[in-house]
Order: sequence, then C-alpha cells, then structure tokens
Amino acid sequence: MHKVAQIISWVFNPLLMPIYALFLVLYIPSDHVYYNPFCLFRMSDMAKLMVLYRFFLLCTLFPALFFIIMKKFEMIDSIEMNTQNERSKPIIVMFAFSLVLYVSTIIATQHVSFLPKYLFALPLSGVIVTFIFYFVNQWRKISIHAAAVGMLVGFLFAFILGHEEFQIWILAIAFVISGLVMSARLYLKKHTLEELIIGWGIGCFITFMVNNYYFF
Repeated sequence: MHKVAQIISWVFNPLLMPIYALFLVLYIPSDHVYYNPFCLFRMSDMAKLMVLYRFFLLCTLFPALFFIIMKKFEMIDSIEMNTQNERSKPIIVMFAFSLVLYVSTIIATQHVSFLPKYLFALPLSGVIVTFIFYFVNQWRKISIHAAAVGMLVGFLFAFILGHEEFQIWILAIAFVISGLVMSARLYLKKHTLEELIIGWGIGCFITFMVNNYYFF
C-alpha cells in the first residue's frame, strides 16, 4: 500500500497537473451545438501542441530542473520538500514560472487575433495560488499536492460552466483523483487532514474564481 501511495503522489505530481487539465479540455469534445470562442477543443491540432509545449516547459520541465539544481546545491534537503522551511524557495520558483507563462501568453496575443481566456486564467491561477501559499507557508505547512488537484477541480468546474456541452464525468474523475491524492499524502504521513483540506480549498476556490470571471 505504501508503494501505491508513492506512485499516486508521483503520477499526480503538482508540476504535471496543468498538463493533465489542458489535455482534458483540449481533446475532449465540447460545445458542438453552439459556437463558443473560448472552446479549446476547436483549436487546430498545431495550436494545441504549441499550448501543451509552452505549458510543459514553464509549468513542468523548467521548475523540475530548478528543483534538481536546488537539491544539488543543498538549498533543499529533498525533491519532495517534506519540511515547511524548505518549501519557500520552491514556491517562489513555481510563482516565477507561472508569472512568466502568464506574461508570455499576453505577449503572444500580439501575434494572434484571439486566444481563449483559459490560456490566460490557468497560469494566473498558478500565480495567485503560489503567492498565497508563500505567505501561508510562513505560518503552517500545507499540501501543494492537494492544492494542485484542487486547482484541477476548480479549473474543470469553471470550464464546464462556460460551455453548453462538456463531459460532466470528467469533473467526477477529478474529484476521485483529489480523493486518491489526498488519501495517499495522508497515508504517507506527509500531511495532516487539515493541511490537505486547506491546500485543496485554496487551490480549488482561487482557480475557479479566476477562470470563471477572467477577462482580458
């Protein structure tokens, strides 16, 4: 069971959650009845790949490389960042790359006529959540894993509300993933139940509000 909990933690690593979220909305059909300019499913295949490429570089690959470098130079004791004190610098790294992704997406609008709002709102959600986490972390340890799956739920919920058609079972799966990840972190004794709930709540609420009400 311990091994299963570890696998769940790695498969649903926080750095991978934006990619999972985008895969779901880019490749699962939505809005077949009425045209919706915010529908990511209607983007061209090349545009989808470019979106995934940019998000993967700035949300997954580059932050992961920074964490490895930080571990090499003993800025953190472990890649998993188990203690409260060693989380501040990695949170700043995630904040910085989320901000770079958000700003670069705004700059990209100079070269294209229109981009769906979710491509702005998702990285902005990361900016706000990591900003809040930095200060909350000074007070107490909270779960970044839980925040990431909470962001997945919040993002999908906002996306569903903005579309005439979408597979509602996807949101149910996101809740199941949340339960699996939070149970795994609890089983591994990485967090208390309160730390998990606080992290999930912050991630879900902020991401839902930003993606539901974002305008640019």
